[in-house]
Amino acid sequence: MTSAPSRFPPYPIRGVRVLHQRHNCAPHFAEIEVDFEPAAEGFVFEVAQGLTVDYEPAEALSRFFAATAVGIEEQLSSPEHGVVIATRVVLRRARADTFGSHELAFKVAGHLAARKALERAGYPRR
Repeated sequence: MTSAPSRFPPYPIRGVRVLHQRHNCAPHFAEIEVDFEPAAEGFVFEVAQGLTVDYEPAEALSRFFAATAVGIEEQLSSPEHGVVIATRVVLRRARADTFGSHELAFKVAGHLAARKALERAGYPRR
């Protein structure tokens, strides 16, 4: 008999901080802090009301935040974790840099945040 996959997160996981930084000919820079809250079902990503990020052009931030959501959802959806996604993720803090911040950097930061949250909830890496 196999057990049903557990729901993620099993409880609130707050203050998951990630600094993704890579220095080379294609630099990456993204810093985020997110909270994972249990939800009824599915995946919901929100940006905290009043979140401000000192970055120009400001229009790029919505793309960065969307990439963060994609990264988190992709990581949580990976079959290796064996979880059912039932989470509300709130982006509480973000930092971007004019040299190195782009959508891929924020997507990677999202992947790393999801991994960190899974580890904090007791899901081992496989």
